[in-house]
Amino acid sequence: MNMRKFLLTLGILLVTGLGANAQTTPDGDDIKNDEYMNLKIVTPDEPATETKEEIKERKKRLREFNDDVAYAKASNSMRRGYFVLVADNIRFGNSISRHNDINPNSNFILVQNGDGIIQFALNARGAGPNGIGGWTGKGNIRNKRLNYSKNGDVHMQFDLTGPGVSATVHITLYNGCNRAVATVSGGTPITFYGEILPYRKR
Repeated sequence: MNMRKFLLTLGILLVTGLGANAQTTPDGDDIKNDEYMNLKIVTPDEPATETKEEIKERKKRLREFNDDVAYAKASNSMRRGYFVLVADNIRFGNSISRHNDINPNSNFILVQNGDGIIQFALNARGAGPNGIGGWTGKGNIRNKRLNYSKNGDVHMQFDLTGPGVSATVHITLYNGCNRAVATVSGGTPITFYGEILPYRKR
C-alpha cells in the first residue's frame, strides 16, 4: 500500500471511529472516550544511508524549525499581551556577574494584558520583602509600546505601577528564537535573561 492510500485509509478509520465514539454534553462539547489515548504516532527510522554530514544537517534544520516555531509563539504572545518571561539568570545594576543558580519558577516578568508582576528571588528562605530572597511587584501596566526591528527583534516597553512598585520595563525578544532580555528600571536596575512563553491565567 503506497503512502497516499495509507493516509486515506487512516483518515477514513479515524473519522469513522470519532463519529462512533464521540458523545455530546448538554453544552454541545464533545467527549472523547479513553480509547483515543491508544492512538500512536509512529515516526520512521532514520535513513540508514545518511552520512554524518547529512545527519548533522538534518538535525540543524530541525533545531532551526523548532526555534522558528518558538519565536512565532513568543512574538504572537507579546502582541496579544499575555506572556511570561521566565528567567534562568539575572543581573543587578552594572555588575558583570550574573546569578545563574536561580529557580525560573520564581524569577519572572508576567504580563496579563493590563496587569503585570515582576519577581526575583534568590531562594534565601525568609530573606527579602517577598520572603524568598527577593522582591515581588504587582501593578497595572501603562504606556505599553510594541515595535519590531528590521532584523526581526521584538521590543516592548511599559510602565508598571502599583502599591510598592513604580518601574519601567524594556523587553527584547531576539529574532529566530524565544530568548529574551528584559531590563527593569526605577531603582537598582535588574536585568532578566530567559525565555518568553505564552501564558494566560485561567
